[in-house]
Amino acid sequence: MAKVYTECPVEYTASILSNKWKCLILRDLLTGTKRFNELNKSIIGISAKVLTENLRELENDGIVNRKTYAVVPPKVEYSLSSKGEELKPIIDLMKDFGNKYKNKK
Repeated sequence: MAKVYTECPVEYTASILSNKWKCLILRDLLTGTKRFNELNKSIIGISAKVLTENLRELENDGIVNRKTYAVVPPKVEYSLSSKGEELKPIIDLMKDFGNKYKNKK
């Protein structure tokens, strides 16, 4: 199903970061290229199915690059595209906010 957007740039950005899993995938990919199993182990609580769905959506949005190697067993690596790299300041602000308020009620 194709995404439908209004003219609102906040809505567009929110649709890319639409759930906690995508934010955590971006957090991990900001440190460099990762294989599927690395992401699956790093993101506590995510199932392989949900990780796959979110990676596909991020790839379709042009945020994540997927590189497949023709080897046995199959090897797939994920990295941020240049568009994805532009989300770093947003993730950094989320980290700063979390550090400031996570232990305060």
